[in-house]
Amino acid sequence: MEVTIEITVILFTVAVIAGFIDSIAGGGGLITIPALLMTGMPPALALGTNKLQACGGSFSASWYFIRRRAVDLSAVWLILLMTFIGAVIGTILIQLVDASLIKKVIPFLVLAIGLYFLFTPKLGEQDARQRLSYGVYAFTAGVSIGFYDGFFGPGTGSILSLACVTLLGFNLAKATAHAKVFNFTSNFASLIFFLIGGHILWSVGLVMLVGQFVGAHFGAKMVLSGGKKIIRPMVVIMSFIMTVKMAYDQGWFS
Repeated sequence: MEVTIEITVILFTVAVIAGFIDSIAGGGGLITIPALLMTGMPPALALGTNKLQACGGSFSASWYFIRRRAVDLSAVWLILLMTFIGAVIGTILIQLVDASLIKKVIPFLVLAIGLYFLFTPKLGEQDARQRLSYGVYAFTAGVSIGFYDGFFGPGTGSILSLACVTLLGFNLAKATAHAKVFNFTSNFASLIFFLIGGHILWSVGLVMLVGQFVGAHFGAKMVLSGGKKIIRPMVVIMSFIMTVKMAYDQGWFS
């Protein structure tokens, strides 16, 4: 399909904004997927193109966090591997089964995350006791959240941040940095299978990837400079917005 230059410029701008927000609190897909669908793309093509452009943002933020030594890849390599495997399984399975049940459950989960951050003001202020070793986390939360991102996706960034805070004992800034690296891993795994299926509009996806890269870079800088003062309210706000959006899509308000 053909997309006009005007629409492409709008999608680039949308990607910059989404990349900035997503690198801080997650939920960027709430902005980009509707924008792609409004161009008239078939859903599968919109989702595949979205994964391509999302990889630009998650890679940009991940690379920034790694260069600033906020994430040590040698320490979390097993988590990355199991997240990748989980996302591959989820991406394959979503093409074979009905995802309607999980779609009904997820708004409650995302709402719970927002409420948890809202009513636990000291959560993630500093590093806390680590409840799971990296190895145990990899084979439980790592593979499960990777599977979820490949299978469905919305809210993955918020879920990852909460898991890093509560299970690995990270402070909010450190959790956000690691969540973005883990999220890039699952995004990339899903992208491979959309690529194999031919569900990517490259002309749009690459332009939005550049926009995501720019927006995510500035968002990542804000995470390390502003830290928890910015992350907590952003996570709460995006969790509530995601809940309302998913509930609306399911016809709860009709």
